[in-house]
Amino acid sequence: MNSERQCCSRNWPYIVTILGTFLIVGVLVWVMVDFTKPAPLGEDRAGARRKNLADLRAANTEALDNPNYVWQDPAKGIVRMPIKDAMELSLKLSQDKVAARTNLMARVAKATAVPPKAPEKPVSLNKPPVF
Repeated sequence: MNSERQCCSRNWPYIVTILGTFLIVGVLVWVMVDFTKPAPLGEDRAGARRKNLADLRAANTEALDNPNYVWQDPAKGIVRMPIKDAMELSLKLSQDKVAARTNLMARVAKATAVPPKAPEKPVSLNKPPVF
């Protein structure tokens, strides 16, 4: 019986320490969850997001359903055309597979061409070099 009391009295500080540690970790987790919780989405912000989405959808609809030809990049000769015309042109050009492939590769190379590097300024021989 004495040995049981000694066993329990020796283990008591460990049990309290372990429970205290769990309590401290639990409080820290609760504080961090509360601290890192994002602010609720306000009605003004939700309205702004709805407006931005409506503007984006309107711009996309206008770009996709535009019945006119629009220059996308005049320097490279890229034109945005209506979807229906683009599909008809694709079908017409894809009749000859070899010509369609070479045409497509040429257009991709032209559209993704890197502009030439700007020329460097010439070094003047009249001025002494600066060190």
